[in-house]
Amino acid sequence: MAVGADAVTRLFGWGAAALVIALVFGPLAAVVWRADWDGGLVRADWLAVRFTVWQAVVSAAVSVGLAVPVARALSRQTFPGRGLYIALLGAPFILPTIVAILGLLAVFGRQGWLNDGLGLFGVEIGIYGWHGVILAHVFFNLPLAVRFLLQGWQAIPAERFRLVESLGGSVWQLLERPMLVRVVPGAAVVIFLICLTTFAVALTLGGGPRATTVELAIYQAFRFEFDLGRVSLLALVQIALCIAALIVAGRVPLGDGVGIGRGRDVLRRDARWWDYAWIVFAAIFLGAPLLAIVATGVPGLAELPGRVWEAALRSVIVALAATALALGVAVALIVWARGARWVEALGALPLAVSGLVVGAGLFLWLAPLATPSALALPLTTIVNAMMVLPFAVRLLAPAYRDIEKGYGPLADALGMTGWARLRWLTFPRLRRPLGFCAGLAAALSMGDLGVIALFAGTENATLPLTVYQLMGSYRTEAAGGAALLLLTLSVALFWLFDRGGRLDADV
Repeated sequence: MAVGADAVTRLFGWGAAALVIALVFGPLAAVVWRADWDGGLVRADWLAVRFTVWQAVVSAAVSVGLAVPVARALSRQTFPGRGLYIALLGAPFILPTIVAILGLLAVFGRQGWLNDGLGLFGVEIGIYGWHGVILAHVFFNLPLAVRFLLQGWQAIPAERFRLVESLGGSVWQLLERPMLVRVVPGAAVVIFLICLTTFAVALTLGGGPRATTVELAIYQAFRFEFDLGRVSLLALVQIALCIAALIVAGRVPLGDGVGIGRGRDVLRRDARWWDYAWIVFAAIFLGAPLLAIVATGVPGLAELPGRVWEAALRSVIVALAATALALGVAVALIVWARGARWVEALGALPLAVSGLVVGAGLFLWLAPLATPSALALPLTTIVNAMMVLPFAVRLLAPAYRDIEKGYGPLADALGMTGWARLRWLTFPRLRRPLGFCAGLAAALSMGDLGVIALFAGTENATLPLTVYQLMGSYRTEAAGGAALLLLTLSVALFWLFDRGGRLDADV
């Protein structure tokens, strides 16, 4: 019986590996085959390439630059609610992009809160264009950068601060600046990668040819021109950019640690009042759009058309299906490979291509079989699952290795293999990371506005696409209500899965 179970495990593992490879290299083969090599890239395409790289560099630099004083302040100051403050820094990561953009428009837009105040002085600012794209990216990535850098500060042993201060040395020169030299490049490269494949932000805030990314150019060439040759060529450019960025990321040195200490916090005498100014700035910058979403969304709930609720149901179904597919593939790969480190590299393959490129490639293969609208929801489900897979494998593989390292020898001695091992050992102790991964996958899939924008119309739109359509038709109140509904569903799905994984867990 155990031998049969092991054979099934290997079968699922090989199948999961084949699926990942097919969903990465299959679309790549399709875009290579259909690429318009004779036509080449026009001037607008090269402008999109230049803007894509430029905005990613600037967004990463601004995000990390602002994160340094915020993280330093959090490392030096204690105040009531500090733990909750740091925990909430992770909220923008699961926040649906279109919802965050609506919140940013409510604060920084032409009719936003900031312009209402500046109007008293006869001043008005705009959000559409390159500055809007960078503003949105900083909103999403500043919390991520702060968490990266805060970990660096917390890794410096408290005894080092005491020693430097007792000797009259500079904490900044001797401890903090060397730590930043090690940590900042890695944080900047991660944020650069995230911004390189931006789509929804550029779609809503780009504001013209001078603020068009490669992803947006692919969408426009497909949606408005249906020029599959140009779509394929742009997709190859996007893949080349992603691979180049991944190569650079792999060459960025992580640096060595600063040593170990006794792990105790220390009261920093070099703390200053402006630390609180930076903490308040970050709270306002990140919190105001969230408050705006609630403020504009509650009145709009009464204005929701019936198609919003239908779109919400589609989004929930797509999110649950994508979550099940992503976790099924991730678990099959990890158990089959027994947590080997190479499985993380295999799971990271989807990072080499963007979701829009995968969707376009799959359409090229499946177009003879069905119309684009009929493919919209299935392709969205598959692509969402593949885009979440790297996170799932990266979170689950180390946890699986820890289980096998701690309990594997005992299980081997007891002859526990196959389904019995999975049922009584692996799954009970993977519940926490599985629940967190499921929540993350569901929230990210729920808020995705990517492949669905390529193929879907009003009749089969998901909730993020419906919010975008309401924004485009200037139904601001209804868009606000739909955005609040989307935010509520995303957070609810994340909480339910994460809570379910932690409830009565065996670890």
